[in-house]
Formats: sequence, structure tokens, C-alpha cells
Amino acid sequence: MASVKLEAVRKVYGDSGAQVAVHGVDLEVRDGEFVVLVGPSGCGKSTTLRMIAGLESISSGKLWIGDRLVNDVSPKDRDIAMVFQSYALYPHMTVFENMAFALKLKKLPAAEIDGRVRQAAEILDIGAVLDRTPKQLSGGQRQRVAVGRAIVRQPQVFLFDEPLSNLDAKLRVQTRREISKLHRQLGATMIYVTHDQVEAMTMGDRIVVLDKGRVQQIDTPLNLYNHPVNRFVAGFIGSPAMNFIEGEVVVSGASSRFVGRGGALSLPLSDGHAHNLASHPGRAVTLGVRPEDVYVASGPRPVTASAEATLRLEAVEPMGNEIFLHAKGSDHELTARVVPQPVPEPGQPVALAFDAEKLHFFDLESGTAIGRR
Repeated sequence: MASVKLEAVRKVYGDSGAQVAVHGVDLEVRDGEFVVLVGPSGCGKSTTLRMIAGLESISSGKLWIGDRLVNDVSPKDRDIAMVFQSYALYPHMTVFENMAFALKLKKLPAAEIDGRVRQAAEILDIGAVLDRTPKQLSGGQRQRVAVGRAIVRQPQVFLFDEPLSNLDAKLRVQTRREISKLHRQLGATMIYVTHDQVEAMTMGDRIVVLDKGRVQQIDTPLNLYNHPVNRFVAGFIGSPAMNFIEGEVVVSGASSRFVGRGGALSLPLSDGHAHNLASHPGRAVTLGVRPEDVYVASGPRPVTASAEATLRLEAVEPMGNEIFLHAKGSDHELTARVVPQPVPEPGQPVALAFDAEKLHFFDLESGTAIGRR
């Protein structure tokens, strides 16, 4: 296996260079690491992956696989294997023949081909379908064959371009577990592209969040979730998404409060937040709070959930093991994720409590996190 290093890698389309798809990505994927590129459509994640694969040329910057500079190396000579969103299996070939095809082109001995294919099939639990054609397989089995075709090549780096998009929800959950298990078994270097932040959070050792061709943050899943560097990352990572409320910091004597626009929401700040926001008195900021850090004031809550506000309950969504509450203030909407408990009827006021230790604050203009730890 090998590491992958990108140094200021850019991708520009058009003769004039006006369309910049990727703006100077700096990333080092360690040997044996599982790194996920995530972001909305058009953010440059697949373009970045295709540059690593050699399917897109690099406009500027340097790309290393292991200790080799590969900017001008053809895809077939980069010693990588790529799994696409489309299975791209040969319909007239059996599973065995599909998995063995690239090895036959390399003119490997038949015994070695047979051994590699059967070993990969055992890892992926498709040994029983080696004699079937793709049309006789389920979607999950076809995707495993596509992964198996990559495994048998024994590449230095595995690249995955949204491989689960064509699967239904249940199969996506099952297959992402299988890919994570495969990573542990092989100890392989893997780079995985997805627009699904749940896939990213559950699979990656580290996650690269991109937006509009720029890297926003590279971090572990928990650090991304707990310490986002800006409002974009905070809103993209997490489901339901983080609540955002615009307002200002009001200082009165020794105490500080966040007051939302319209004045319906007024929360006292902890000493830590007051210190971080000391340079922002009277300035507009954005409060961010995750739905699971909002509680019904009359229900169970941690001692740190001491800041309260009353809003109008708009909708209640019972999910069985939890309830989503959608409430509205004078100039903002808010979602709370609470344990099952009695709640008011929609249209009635509801008192909500906020965990003062888990609030996030962002500069209103730049979106940068204030006082990120």
C-alpha cells in the first residue's frame, strides 16, 4: 500500500481558465488510512478523485502516490483501482470472468488468477455466485463484484466514487459496513467520495469537507461534529442539521447574553462563551445549536441545559425512539431532538432549554467559528 499526497492541486476548465473546479487542495492520505471526501454536488470531490486516478489532468500542483510523482503518469501505470457509481460489469461474462478480466490482460498465470479471485470472493461473501452473470445478481451483489474486481488487482490505493448511490437504504447500510470491514482486513489505503454525510461519518478515519472547490476542514468525524471551523461545516455535518439563529451579544455589567433577532430568544452565556465573544459586544453573530442539545424545559435535561426560551411549536414528528420538535420564534426556526415525553400540541407555546456548554458561535459575515477549541 502507499500514501497519497496532493500539493496545491488545482483543476481549471476552459481556455480562459475562468471555471475553477478545484482550488489548490492540500491533502496527505497516510498509508493504510481511510479518507472520505464529502460535500454537496459540484463541490469538486469527484474531480479531485479523478485527478488522483489520472482520469482528469491536473492544471497545477503536484500529486504523489507513495514516493512517486504521478502528474504525468497514465492511469494504468499508477497502481490504483477505482470503483465507480456504475457497476460497469460485462453482462456476457460470469462473476469469475468479470473479476479475472484485468488479471488476464496482464497475462498472469491461471493458477494465480484463480487464487486471487477466489480469495476476494471469500472476503466479499460472493463465492457462491462466481458462475452467475450480472443479471442474475442483486444490486448489492453486483456492487460487491465491482469491489472484488478492484481487490484482485492488489493495488497500492483504492478509490471509490459514490459506489453506494444506486443501492436502496437498507443495502447502503449493509454495504458500507462491508467496505469498512474490508478496509480493516486489507489495511489498504482508501479514498472514498460521497455526498452523504452519514456515510462519511461512519466510514472515514478522517473526512475532507469541500465546498465550491475549496477544502473547508480536514479532521476526524468527532472533531468535525464537535468543533466545526465554520458555519458551512457545522450545517453540513449532522442530521438533522444544526440550528442557526442570527443575533448579537449584549453585555450588561459582568454578564453577557445572546439575543436573537426579534428578541424572542435571549440566552445567558457561560463564562467560556462570554470570554470567546468578548471582542464581539453589540456585533452581529450567528448562534449554532444542534437539535440534540435542545430540550423540553419541563422534561429530562442535563444540568448544563439551563438557558430557556419559549417558542411556538409548529410540528411534532414522533420517530419511536425520539421525537423531532419544530418550533418557531419571531425571526427564526428551530428543531429539537428529544426523548419520548409529553409535549404540547402544535400551535401551542413550548419552553425549550439549551445546553449552554454546547453552543457554537460564528462570525456573521465570514462564517468562521468564534473561539473554536
